[in-house]
Amino acid sequence: MIESAKKLVIFGDFVMFVMKSIVFIFITLCTFSSFAQDDDEALLESKRQSNNFVFEGNEKIQGEDYVAAEMEYRKAISEQQSNVSGIYNLGTSYYKKGNFEESLYRLQEAANKATDRAEKHKAFHNIGNILMQNKKCKEAVEAYKNALRNNPADEETRYNFGLAKECAKEQEDQNQDNKDDQDQNKDQNQDQNEDQNKDNKDQDQKDQDKQDEGDQDQDKKDEGDQDKDKGDQEENEDGKPKDDKQDQGEGDQDKKEQPQQPKPQQGQMSPQQIKNLLEAMNNQEQKVQEKMNAEKQKGERIKTDKDW
Repeated sequence: MIESAKKLVIFGDFVMFVMKSIVFIFITLCTFSSFAQDDDEALLESKRQSNNFVFEGNEKIQGEDYVAAEMEYRKAISEQQSNVSGIYNLGTSYYKKGNFEESLYRLQEAANKATDRAEKHKAFHNIGNILMQNKKCKEAVEAYKNALRNNPADEETRYNFGLAKECAKEQEDQNQDNKDDQDQNKDQNQDQNEDQNKDNKDQDQKDQDKQDEGDQDQDKKDEGDQDKDKGDQEENEDGKPKDDKQDQGEGDQDKKEQPQQPKPQQGQMSPQQIKNLLEAMNNQEQKVQEKMNAEKQKGERIKTDKDW
């Protein structure tokens, strides 16, 4: 009996433990459920508030009040960052204001976050329009392709796609022509540089040849001057060529004792010629004087003693 009673007590304790655990789990689930319900309600309220901001922004857009519309769309995105409509409409407002760079950024953000094919189509379509405005035709072709992948039936997108392809081809052809012109100009410049270098080289060679000719003429002139000086040295003091035999007879001593006489200029007498002329005149005068003295001696006595 005692053992049976003990077993009953142990079983009763186990049952009580299980019951308490069940109650605890139930209370915990109810609490989490309440919190989850509160989160869901907060999320729904956030979405509702964000959509209200988008709606107000759309009204501002219709009134062409783009600044006020931008503010409303920003509020919508701040309230719920996943609101694709708010992001897309904000990009559209930038597009209408002419701010294509910011519009492109917002539309690309909308295309990446969009889960609906219609939203993706609109975002890629407007991305293509902005790229066409910026003359980026090749990139616009890819944007319109993505738009058609999400809505192949849109005729406006297909038409813009065709325009973008033509524009891209024209730009490619223009770039090729520019490249060909650059290559041609490069070849022309290279040819001109080669011709200029050749002309400079030829001119340098001509200048060198002319300088060499001038040096040769100067050498010839110097040789002529040396020959002339040598010929002048070989003339005697009377301006006549020297007699080698006479020079040898007189010896080198006379050359040292007699100073070098200046060379007479053309039309003038040399000092030696003047000296010879004076000596000739003196001799002639002496002869005349001796003749006159001889005539006087005929009537006078000749002295035998020398006068002291």
